[in-house]
Amino acid sequence: MKVIIVGGVAGGASCAARLRRLDEDAEILMVERGPYVSYANCGLPYYIGGVIEKKSNLLVATADTFRDMFNVDARIDCEVVGIDAAARTVQLKDGKSGALTTEHYDKLVLSPGAAPIRPPLPGIDLPGIFGVRTVPDASQIRDWIDERRGRASGMDTYSGFQALERQLRAVVVGGGFIGIETAENLVGLGFEVTLLQRGGQIMGPLDPEMARYLERHLDKHGVQVKLNAAASEFRQAEGGALEVLTATGDAYPADIVILGIGVKPETALAEMAGVEVGKLGGFRVDDQCRTSDPDIFAVGDAVEKVDCMTGEASLVALAGPANRQGRIVADVICGRDSRFRGTQGTAILGAFGGAVAWTGVNEKTLVRLGDDDFEKIYLYPNSHAGYYPGATLLAMKVIFRKSDGRLLGAQAVGREGVDKRIDALAMAIQLGGTVYDLEECELCYAPQFGMAKSPPNFAGMVGANLLRGDVGLVHWDSLGDGFLLDVRHPEELAVEQLPGVVNIPVDELRGRLDELPRDREILVICRSGQRAYYATRILMQNGFTARTVAGGMLSHEIFATL
Repeated sequence: MKVIIVGGVAGGASCAARLRRLDEDAEILMVERGPYVSYANCGLPYYIGGVIEKKSNLLVATADTFRDMFNVDARIDCEVVGIDAAARTVQLKDGKSGALTTEHYDKLVLSPGAAPIRPPLPGIDLPGIFGVRTVPDASQIRDWIDERRGRASGMDTYSGFQALERQLRAVVVGGGFIGIETAENLVGLGFEVTLLQRGGQIMGPLDPEMARYLERHLDKHGVQVKLNAAASEFRQAEGGALEVLTATGDAYPADIVILGIGVKPETALAEMAGVEVGKLGGFRVDDQCRTSDPDIFAVGDAVEKVDCMTGEASLVALAGPANRQGRIVADVICGRDSRFRGTQGTAILGAFGGAVAWTGVNEKTLVRLGDDDFEKIYLYPNSHAGYYPGATLLAMKVIFRKSDGRLLGAQAVGREGVDKRIDALAMAIQLGGTVYDLEECELCYAPQFGMAKSPPNFAGMVGANLLRGDVGLVHWDSLGDGFLLDVRHPEELAVEQLPGVVNIPVDELRGRLDELPRDREILVICRSGQRAYYATRILMQNGFTARTVAGGMLSHEIFATL
């Protein structure tokens, strides 16, 4: 059996290695049009910033590794220029010599990935405007930066992080993974960075209020985030500099421009092979990653994947699903009944010592689908036990079914422990877990790592209390004309308070119930929601109608910016 794999990064490389482990006799040819296979493209922004110092550190494996360890004929600088599905042949072009060869296959695996979106805007091809996809892309950016840093410091060449005569400027177009990670690294190199976001929030998988935390964090660390600022034109300025114009008429000077607008599936191979493309523009495959041609498979960022939360087709450009798909195709080729269960889009982004992560479906999607069988909670637990030094707040949003408590999605922002909390929730979601399961989940506890009631436990308890009727929640965007009761202490109100709110500290509440109306619903506020819950329980058991304002003032300060 001869298998040709087109694309040697992530899905393609995983497929080749797994296939060899399952079948020692298969003839495996893996072709990659670039100069490297199996490189860590997620690390490219950190190579640009010098956090990853050597290009070689990005190379997970080389073509020689695949030849020597896996007996895979790995060819770099080799491009597919034709596919004859009827004859089961692929025409290859050597990138250096230009020579054409034709190879026969029994099974063909396509893993071309996704290309950065480069819209046809005026001036977009000017020197100094870069996308970030490959190691050569990152190398060109580093060379461009080195040259400009040398100029700015009055030196012929750049060496080290010497003082500059003027601060260099960068404009990053797009607030996704690449845009934000590159912005962070450019700040680390001393650039003044402006990030232009076409819409009203960055990081589209987040709900708007959770994105606000990230936007504020970036601004605090020197990235000027401009929302509703769509780039419309690029111009050459004096001295080799650039100028980025927006649809609103603003102009931003730059010594370098990074395009992080997003990616789109590379589907030229689909056209060559005559296989179907889905409505989102990616390869259409079944749960074994087989295309409309039974002998052709497709994996990775170019493939439309089933969102396991909504059942919709989705485009998820993440290394984890790509690697899993590569393994599944190797299994299927070798006769195993492996199937891809879909993706729930679990991901994390780090920036300036903080992180934001998410899993499952967000509220925006549920609203778009007309699904109203859900509830959301906001909580602000410590990253570890508050009595142990260094604890910081986590901001979490958890979404679940009102009907049965099944977990649907979660988002978290913080400086410590974001990843492990979302990992735990991601696994619970994958297994069909509920808020009641979170109440009982048993997670690691020691004061420097967490709390006896971990954030997932805490989320489960809040959600279960809500569903059992122990407490009612109201959100800041739907307060109505309820009677607002703030149960914080007066010194806290000196820092921030809302007009027209009655203040009775929670520890005085039992003795001051006669100050509250019994003919109106009382909406209870505190800093994060915990004391408001205590107060709500007191009120409910004394005959009042009361609900807790979800997330307290910590949520209010975010919702007020929407």
